[in-house]
Amino acid sequence: MIQFKALLIKELREAFRDKRALMVALSMGLLAPIMIMVISKTMIKEIVDNPPIYVQFTGAEFAPKLIEKFAVNNILQFANVPEDEKYAWQERNIEVDIPKDFAEKMLAGKAIDVVLRADFGKKASSSPIRRVKEVVREYSLAIGYKRLLVRGVDINLLQPIVLQEQDTALPTSNAVMVSMFLGIYLLMGAFVSGLSIAIDSSAGERERNVLEMLLCQPVSTLKIVLAKMTCASAISVLSIVIMLVLTTVSVGFIDLTKIGATFSLNAFSIAALLLLLIPLCFFATALQLFFSFQAKSFKEAQSTVSMLIMLPAMVPFAIMMIDDKPEWVNWLPISGQSMLMEDVFKGLPVDWAVLASTTAITVAMTVALVLALAHKLKSEKVVMSLS
Repeated sequence: MIQFKALLIKELREAFRDKRALMVALSMGLLAPIMIMVISKTMIKEIVDNPPIYVQFTGAEFAPKLIEKFAVNNILQFANVPEDEKYAWQERNIEVDIPKDFAEKMLAGKAIDVVLRADFGKKASSSPIRRVKEVVREYSLAIGYKRLLVRGVDINLLQPIVLQEQDTALPTSNAVMVSMFLGIYLLMGAFVSGLSIAIDSSAGERERNVLEMLLCQPVSTLKIVLAKMTCASAISVLSIVIMLVLTTVSVGFIDLTKIGATFSLNAFSIAALLLLLIPLCFFATALQLFFSFQAKSFKEAQSTVSMLIMLPAMVPFAIMMIDDKPEWVNWLPISGQSMLMEDVFKGLPVDWAVLASTTAITVAMTVALVLALAHKLKSEKVVMSLS
């Protein structure tokens, strides 16, 4: 125990000595809450607010009522665009072409072709295009209903069944954007925060010949691996705690009532999240140390281990694509934690059996990696990075 304590103090001193590396390690915990707040506020603004849209109308004089309908929905002619926004709307280049025979076909009760011309693949144009299409559809339905009324047809005949939707989701379930971003950032934090520490204490120490001197001491390789893993994992856990604390503050600046949602992290939620994420921090660090020691150089370790940070982003995305998830997905590292975090964010009761199983498997895989690495450090090929 005394040897392990001495090794851990040595690892912590080296980790905290480089202030820039430490700031990089904690950057995820510091920046993620700010990014969640900014992205959520932007998305809520796009969903709820009705900012002006500027469209180049061709043949506006042929359909004044339609142009009026556009204006009511804050869709204005391009000539009215403010000077500071002119370039952005020129890039979007959304055009609505109204035919000359609009009035004639309207009187004759014929279909009218109104052309919407834009780059449908451009992200900046997606929201304006959607709003233009909605206005045209509403105007078209209104004209169709009036034609039926004039002919003495009850428009209720067009909708014999009315579906009444009753959403049983909790208000916390509607804060999808916050929970989705926070869940991914927490998983990323477990893998990213201790990354630089893990690489430096493995491949970095080997290049500086510190590892060779350390292995010459009368201490077991298992204790060396445990000390390195505990140090990097402690940085990861610290980053996650900072992230959770700052998120509880930053979410207060997001007006989720506009979308009928609430989101809060109470003491129980934070405790449940830490129960899920602390084992994952140790698993991520063990995985990073294992691959770092396999690399032949510090640069190779950086490129190889950096690929591991794709896991916490890819696994939840892959789970979303599966409609009927097999039961074993609940038990695996990352996937199990991801789905349990989703339940915590929604305010649903925690399935303690699933939490225990996924934690047990995560811990078992961590132990296997530590033992395998401790065994490999007894080999000169790993220590001296020989081929």
